[in-house]
Amino acid sequence: MNIKRIFVDMDGTLLNSQGRVSKSNADLIRQAQIPVTLVSARSPMEMREAIEALDLSDVQVGFNGGLIYRWQNGCVQPLHAEVIQQQTTAEILHQVRKHFPFVSLSYYDLNNWYCDKIDEGIRYEYELTKCQPTFITDGTIFLKGGINIFKIMMITFEEETMQILEKFLQSLSIEAVSIQRSGKFYLEITHAHAKKSKGINYIFKKEKLSKTTTAAFGDGHNDIPMLEIVGYPIVMENAMADIKTIAYQVTKSNDDDGVGYGIHQFLK
Repeated sequence: MNIKRIFVDMDGTLLNSQGRVSKSNADLIRQAQIPVTLVSARSPMEMREAIEALDLSDVQVGFNGGLIYRWQNGCVQPLHAEVIQQQTTAEILHQVRKHFPFVSLSYYDLNNWYCDKIDEGIRYEYELTKCQPTFITDGTIFLKGGINIFKIMMITFEEETMQILEKFLQSLSIEAVSIQRSGKFYLEITHAHAKKSKGINYIFKKEKLSKTTTAAFGDGHNDIPMLEIVGYPIVMENAMADIKTIAYQVTKSNDDDGVGYGIHQFLK
């Protein structure tokens, strides 16, 4: 087996339940000396801590494939971007706030995370990422959205509400966006062309990789395109049962250094 690159999801996969890369996991990943690309629903600012922990300097994928970029001199250098049109952003924000006023609602551009309420969902996300939201005091301005928005994020801790919300948004039939659950509490909207597999394909072409020389680690439904495109899809023990059915191997959980363990157990 000659693995030339590994693609790794973050939440529920690389990161433990506290939203961090454990030192032992980072040590195992670095020791393998195989190039790693993080492929996440997160924004670059929320990925930076993990990128630095793993000493990564090449191409990364954020916003579920909506942004392909690298860090350069402390700044994000976009290589490819898929943003949601402002009119579409505004329509979605108004619909969610009108019909689901108690769902946590926020959105991201390249460098900022915006909200107009500090609610339970915003506090939960902050504790995971340690990134400060940009607070917009005027709700009317907030609901207008902005230009170059990569992701709209909704958080609810009630499963019934989540299912109703997802069904409602799908019923709007907005073809320009993709609506996906990311973990148990998150529903995220990105551009329709934002897929993890698109970011991976970019790197495949750039580095002339073949499927048989690549592997990926994931745990959620938004990881399926990524897991299907590589030669060796490895799924976390904490993943849902249907995700495990497409796995080459199932590794330990995200709280047991499953990525580092899986690299050395199944790929080295």
